[in-house]
Amino acid sequence: MAQITITLPDGAQREYEAGITGGEVAADISKSLGKQAIACTVDGQFRDLSRPIDADASLAIHTMKDEAQALELIRHDAAHIMARAVQEIWPDVKVTIGPVIANGWYYDFDRDEPFTPEDLDAIEKKMRDIIALRDPVRTETWERDRAIAHYEAADEPFKVELIHAIPEGEDLRMYWHGDWQDLCRGPHLVHTGQVPADAFKLTRVSGAYWRGDAKNKQLQRIYGVAFRTRQELKAHLQQVEEAAKRDHRRLAREMDLFHFQEEAPGMVFWHPNGWTVYRALEDYMRRRQTEDGYKEIRTPQIVDRKLWEASGHWDKYRENMFITEIDEEHANEKRVNALKPMNCPCHVQIYNQGLKSYRDLPLRLAEFGSCHRYEASGAMHGLMRVRGFVQDDAHIFCTEEQIEAECAKFIQLLSRVYKDLGFDDFRIMFSTRPEKRIGTDAEWDLTEGALEAAIKSIGMDYEVDPGEGAFYGPKLDFKLTDAIGREWQCGTFQVDSQLPDRLGAEYVGEDSDKHRPFMLHRAVLGSFERFIGILIENYAGKLPFWLAPRQVVVASIVSDADEFVTETVEMLRKQGIRAEADIRNEKINYKVREHSLGKVPVILAVGRQEVENGTVSMRRLGEKQSAVLSRDDAITSLATEALAPDLAPELATS
Repeated sequence: MAQITITLPDGAQREYEAGITGGEVAADISKSLGKQAIACTVDGQFRDLSRPIDADASLAIHTMKDEAQALELIRHDAAHIMARAVQEIWPDVKVTIGPVIANGWYYDFDRDEPFTPEDLDAIEKKMRDIIALRDPVRTETWERDRAIAHYEAADEPFKVELIHAIPEGEDLRMYWHGDWQDLCRGPHLVHTGQVPADAFKLTRVSGAYWRGDAKNKQLQRIYGVAFRTRQELKAHLQQVEEAAKRDHRRLAREMDLFHFQEEAPGMVFWHPNGWTVYRALEDYMRRRQTEDGYKEIRTPQIVDRKLWEASGHWDKYRENMFITEIDEEHANEKRVNALKPMNCPCHVQIYNQGLKSYRDLPLRLAEFGSCHRYEASGAMHGLMRVRGFVQDDAHIFCTEEQIEAECAKFIQLLSRVYKDLGFDDFRIMFSTRPEKRIGTDAEWDLTEGALEAAIKSIGMDYEVDPGEGAFYGPKLDFKLTDAIGREWQCGTFQVDSQLPDRLGAEYVGEDSDKHRPFMLHRAVLGSFERFIGILIENYAGKLPFWLAPRQVVVASIVSDADEFVTETVEMLRKQGIRAEADIRNEKINYKVREHSLGKVPVILAVGRQEVENGTVSMRRLGEKQSAVLSRDDAITSLATEALAPDLAPELATS
């Protein structure tokens, strides 16, 4: 038998006979590791412990302590165990696919009757019974014809269709969890008992079309979540519960911010309160960008397809574009236009007006650009995923030598803005060339190298996200963390050498020759709509005072105070404070409850005593006690508090 060399993560090497499995190596290293092992990585490939190793290889053994690998296996096995449970309870149900997703998994089933909450309880119980059996998990590689015959005999038409969709020559791996079998790439755990029985939960059922196509049969999708421990599951469910309380769509109704309706799917109808928040945020970003050297521009929303063809977007992005056709006057043809899905090609058109010198660079052009992208109806979600949105978009035209400095300058701007808005923590992801891209490998080598050098020069930590770059260049994505620990990808910084070349952007260099500038695509907030949704949820509707749509309500306790209330509101408004009067014939407790539900930060209550003394009783949102202040002192204090962080840095949100 041939001998092979296994290299372990610590560099140690061991000799074995070819065909040894990862599980056997783990047991040879130590009896304890053999028992704790759940999977292995062989030469970078995540694999089952039972698969043989036939050649020299680097090997890492994984246990439940390896969070990423453990969670993937637990969730993948839980999906199979759930499918087995469903078919044991309802043998006529057909199974389709069940991938791992964030925090859990889903599996799609073909069943005539809808699953009920009681059904989910029954499935969970059956899953725990299967886990308790500790049934072994085994795998084999089958030839295509054998697998097709197996599933045809088992009356599993969806599996047969999946096999036909798999490219010729690709291995077909068959997995058994006990006697239940599924087609899967793997890997999987050693036995069903390794799935923690008290650390998973089935969460909901939804409809789903087979293979995501509305022309296909509609299936039922069961979602589940799973973790390594009961404590991790409990923490997740608590976060989900807290997220539901913070849902921006519910809070928007309470605060009267915006709505959606069927006549304009994915388009926001901003109410006065919501538009006030929007404008306050836009004004703040405009000031921040202006002080950072950006020049604001405005470009058309509807642009001829010729520009999108020249830019490359027509081929790469057409399915997401809204297309319009009109009969051209005095012409026997239709003109095809598109609502712009992004601003970059239009910004190049402004750059191209007039000859540019190297002395003009870097040139920073910013636009609060209105964009439209087609999103499937099932993908839309309040402000978080819409079809019409505005970006705090900007493009920096620069030389290769300027990329590093511009990257550092941008990250400083982004950090300042995020801190002002209450987000101190964010991660940086460096996304490299995708499979679907334009440009040569040499060009990608140049832009990836320039961007990586830039981020390294700043001294900030970053993670590589292979294959997730834009189709025209690599990028940095900035993921911020909100108040309940969720991550949101908002900011982006992208290096592009392709679009300037495609659209003829040039500058005259110091050598008097013409050169192509680099184009840096950047956004801090990204979509205004989405970022406002994030803000609402982060603060649970209790927005910072300077952003709150209604900052102060002055409420009368008795009708004798109405005139004093009205005067106070006028004085507040003259100081730039968004104030309203509430002189309705209602009890003060009723008024306080109503305005607290609407997330008004400050309520000033005024009764006879306040009128006599020239005071107000100030109550802040979330506080039970009121403070009595002179009216002038209250107004002076609130006027300072109403300033945006860039206008009153000492009051910036921390």
